[in-house]
Amino acid sequence: MKDQQHLFNLIIIGDEILHGSRQDKHFAFFKSLLESRGLKLNQVQYLPDEPDLLVKQLRRSFSDGLPTFVTGGIGSTPDDHTRQAAAAALDLPVVRHPEAAKFIEAVTLKRGEPLDAPEHAQRLKMADFPAGSELVPNPFNNIAGFSIREHYFFPGFPVMAHPMAEWVLDTYYADRFNQTERGSRSVYVFGQPESRVAPIMEYVERTYPGVRSYSLPSVGWQSADGTAVKPHIEFGIKAEGGACRDLDKAWDEVLQRLKDVGAELKDTPA
Repeated sequence: MKDQQHLFNLIIIGDEILHGSRQDKHFAFFKSLLESRGLKLNQVQYLPDEPDLLVKQLRRSFSDGLPTFVTGGIGSTPDDHTRQAAAAALDLPVVRHPEAAKFIEAVTLKRGEPLDAPEHAQRLKMADFPAGSELVPNPFNNIAGFSIREHYFFPGFPVMAHPMAEWVLDTYYADRFNQTERGSRSVYVFGQPESRVAPIMEYVERTYPGVRSYSLPSVGWQSADGTAVKPHIEFGIKAEGGACRDLDKAWDEVLQRLKDVGAELKDTPA
């Protein structure tokens, strides 16, 4: 079974992102955050604020067995369904977390509001989590997120979610940082169709288990200095873990086979 210790999933929840009223700022951040620690984003889902669909997808996610970041839908308004969906996906009740409630009480008092105010009662709903959840601290406003079964639930606001995610990684997964070797090689291929490159890809993956190939066609572009770059293919191979030992040998064969079919080659930018 493939080593998955370096893989993490991401679920981004919110009608506002799917409908385009807000631009997603999570995908690029989480990808960069994980890569900075030698980890890898395995898969991303964008989901609406639709309770039944959230339950279905979270149930599947819990069964995957991968650590998962979940952003959005844990506020206190009627369109926030994530905490209830997580509980339903695990067949657990939603209960009030006493420590989270104390944090919210402190927020209310800091605002100069009484604890019997309706606003405070509404705010306290953000302390309701699936039974058995642990807190994820929120340094922005001290209203905590929660975690359960290696799923980490954050507000949709990047200013809150992003430092919370850093805390999760540094607290729970530091032993996994930079443990997986990775390598890749790539080249621009000019003057050849993908149909002529594909057999080389098939050969490499057949001959070197664990080495994967990729082909990214481009229609070309005009550089800022006016230089035209012709249509081409960015062709490459990549590997993780023990398969990295075969990269150099596989790449030598790739380059030779590309030259044999008459390809014009140019190094990709470093």
